[in-house]
Amino acid sequence: MSSLQFDIAHLLAGSLVLASFMMLYQDRLYALLNVYALHAGVLALSVAWQAYVQHAPHLYVTALIALVFKAIIIPVALHRIIKRLGIHREIENVISIGLTMMAGIGLVALSMVVMLRVTPGADALAREDLAFALSVVLLGLLIMVTRRNAVSQVVGFMSLENGLVLAATGAKGMPLVVEISVAFSVLIAFIVIGIFLFRIRERFDSVDVQALDRFRGERR
Repeated sequence: MSSLQFDIAHLLAGSLVLASFMMLYQDRLYALLNVYALHAGVLALSVAWQAYVQHAPHLYVTALIALVFKAIIIPVALHRIIKRLGIHREIENVISIGLTMMAGIGLVALSMVVMLRVTPGADALAREDLAFALSVVLLGLLIMVTRRNAVSQVVGFMSLENGLVLAATGAKGMPLVVEISVAFSVLIAFIVIGIFLFRIRERFDSVDVQALDRFRGERR
């Protein structure tokens, strides 16, 4: 692999981590969904570049799935769900944005240290892709645990899955059928989550998880 190819792959994977930080910073639902669409678009570019570098045509299918489903269909569907349910469009955080960003920086540093130490014999591109992928996964988890709105937690889950796709495409030899089955599993999970959002909104008149806790009597 030439130095230019390595640099571009590195740039795209790093951009995915940057987009995860942009999602952490957002405090409005529509802005969060727009950044998630950008996140998925960068993932599609990264996977397409991996297809070119690895001479693996089947990865172009994965890139196309990421572009169509994750960057277009899912964000548009979530926009419509928010509008249809009349969900409050400001995101409530468990901790401040500043502390959340600092926690995110710590998780990225942890990912780099762990992955680079446990994969000393692996290909340089695969090692760095796995480190970036673990960072995206952990930042997705951070979004899920620091947001009180169910829609923003769904976005955190979807961004986490983007990290798994980045890790899978960085590892050479991943069969196409596995990638397609994972993509459709996520789509089915999104549909189920959408149905639950409608049911939660109908039952509790809110999708704020604090409202659910109050209903259960766990918080006063």
